[in-house]
Amino acid sequence: MGDPYILMLVALAVLAIVDLVVGVSNDAVNFLNSAIGSKAIKVRNIMIIASVGVFFGAITSSGMMEVARKGIFNPSMFMFQDIMFIFMAVMITDILLLDIFNSLGMPTSTTVSIVFELLGAAVCVSLIKIAANDAQSISDIWNYINHKKAIQIINGILLSVVVAFSVGAIVQFLSRLIYSFNFEKRANYINALFGGFAITAITYFIFVKGMKGTPFYKDIKHLIEGNTLVIIAGGFVFWSAISQVLIHFFKVNILKLIIGVGTFSLAMAFSGNDLVNFIGVPIAAWNSYQAWEVSGIAPDAFSMGILAKKVPSNVWLLLLAGAVMVITLWTSSKARNVIKTGIDLSRQGDGHEKFQPNPLSRVVVRSAMGINAVVSFIVPKKTLTFIDSKFQKPVIELPKDKTYEMPAFDLVRASVNLIVAGILISIATSMKLPLSTTYVTFMVAMGTSLADRAWGRESAVYRVAGVINVIGGWFLTAITAFLTAALVAYLISWDMVMIPVLLLVVALLIARNTLQHRKKSKEEKKQVHMERAELITINGVIEESSDHIAGVANRINKLYSSVVKDLATHDLVKLRKTDKHVTKLNDEIDSLKDGVFYFIKSLDDTSVQASRFYILILGYLQDVAQSISYISRATYKHVNNNHKNLKKGQIKDLKSIDNTLSKLLDDIADTFENRSFDNLEHIINEKKELLKDVSKSIEKQVDRIRTDETSPKNTTLYFSILIETQDLVSGLMSLLETYEEFHISTKTAEIEA
Repeated sequence: MGDPYILMLVALAVLAIVDLVVGVSNDAVNFLNSAIGSKAIKVRNIMIIASVGVFFGAITSSGMMEVARKGIFNPSMFMFQDIMFIFMAVMITDILLLDIFNSLGMPTSTTVSIVFELLGAAVCVSLIKIAANDAQSISDIWNYINHKKAIQIINGILLSVVVAFSVGAIVQFLSRLIYSFNFEKRANYINALFGGFAITAITYFIFVKGMKGTPFYKDIKHLIEGNTLVIIAGGFVFWSAISQVLIHFFKVNILKLIIGVGTFSLAMAFSGNDLVNFIGVPIAAWNSYQAWEVSGIAPDAFSMGILAKKVPSNVWLLLLAGAVMVITLWTSSKARNVIKTGIDLSRQGDGHEKFQPNPLSRVVVRSAMGINAVVSFIVPKKTLTFIDSKFQKPVIELPKDKTYEMPAFDLVRASVNLIVAGILISIATSMKLPLSTTYVTFMVAMGTSLADRAWGRESAVYRVAGVINVIGGWFLTAITAFLTAALVAYLISWDMVMIPVLLLVVALLIARNTLQHRKKSKEEKKQVHMERAELITINGVIEESSDHIAGVANRINKLYSSVVKDLATHDLVKLRKTDKHVTKLNDEIDSLKDGVFYFIKSLDDTSVQASRFYILILGYLQDVAQSISYISRATYKHVNNNHKNLKKGQIKDLKSIDNTLSKLLDDIADTFENRSFDNLEHIINEKKELLKDVSKSIEKQVDRIRTDETSPKNTTLYFSILIETQDLVSGLMSLLETYEEFHISTKTAEIEA
């Protein structure tokens, strides 16, 4: 009888490992963003510090395991079989949700997902039990669900959004008034006091409060309880003195030390608070199985009230989980993708924006501007001038012969992010509340960004849209987690054979998402966003533009041929797919044009004349992309509206044009890939034949209209394709002529030099 449940335990153990991998890929953003974004410490050292913190957090996380056993439902109301169904549904759902969010590069809350999965699965199983019992009604659901604790957890999670954002903004504003952006010029005693406050806060809440509820706490309990103020005051004096010594005698940058300690503490807090999200359920399932196995009672008759008791966690299991988390931290490409999203939304400067504005973000920005205008009117001008002086960013002169990537934000903001987030998470951990570390760290970072004036007029609407998307994703997580876990629990309760089926579905979906993520990562490596700070020479401009032209020529070649081929067969599905690729091409070229400002800023003094050339090249590329876009859209619309097929003669002419155009585009791509610019004149001469073919096709269609053409829709589409093809070729030729002129002038300048 126990065999199916042993297999379920094995499956849960495997799912726990997978959940650790996908969970850490999502939550690494929580404790790595500040250190990586500020470039305070080398990435390798950051990873080492975070890894040690994760290990320590894993050891101290046992107190949080109670949440998975009794935090959401009343275990005494469920039988062993029910509990196993709930736990299996939760783990399957959790892995699917987290992997989807990781693939999208969106940070989501593992705490929210686990809480609502437990709630959804428990509600589903409860309703099944109520339906099978004539003596119970729907109102008895509250006997099964620990609704008071669940509401407390949910309210705490929601409240954390407001608290984290507000506290982060206030602390950052005050810190900036103290430090300004010239923190190197602050007096040593200010740095020492700031270091004393920061490290005291971190050490007390992490090492003292974070230990509460763990097996180690009883050994130091008598030293801590009743001595809170003494410990905090003594710690502040001690760490302030240590900071002063390090600054004065060893010339240590105390902010870097704070970031290092803060990264360790936040990694520890994350592991201590969030480990329950990944292995709490499998451990609870193992405890349930141990209790049932020795009972001798049928699985559908053994009550699980034993889960309400405190059961110490196995330290070796915690260490094993910590090892999996550390390995994932070092190897996960999805983790780096999620980290990038958080850094982009909080960076100090402008650059490529991942999110597009939406109506709500525009309303929020306009409202904020109105509030700012009112505040500026009320507050005295002298006060505003003083505050503004603290937020003046210094101009950094870079060496002419050196490339350098600027940090996303400075050391002050990175320190505040870590201090505030670490304290808030540690307080919640000490109270055994599964606070969402993602909510806290993300909202603290957003609050400090706002207070630091990182969201200026140029970027605010994009950043706010990003925050709205991420928060919206959290609420979507809650709803999706509840409904999906409930559905999975129902399927498992209906027949246990659904477990291997669902596990197979999970494996296939994860494999699919992984392949799509790798494909997307490769595509992103090919795209170049002009948001860097290094200097670019004329040769750099040539290399940059040549890659763009070769890439666009190859893609337009494939797209044009696809349109002609699929139009001949009236293949609506393929035409829709082609239209999506065309839209993507236009978006990428628009992104390049958006980066023109950063490109021109990056040119060295001897290459400024190349800016006009580069702008013209992007303009011609955009013209060409718009032509193929119009051809694709008109063709898709024609087929989608079920209009008549083009005649054989029309298709034949289009295929002839496609063959000639394909040869021309191949020549262009080869020329720019191999940098053989002496071939440009030959290619320009080839255009005449192609334009003649297009003109002949137009004349043929005029003759058809006057003799046997009966479809005005066909005529409209055919003329549209031919005219846009002419524009496409003209755009390509203008591009080549501009490039030839620039190439000749560059060679002449080199000879004269």
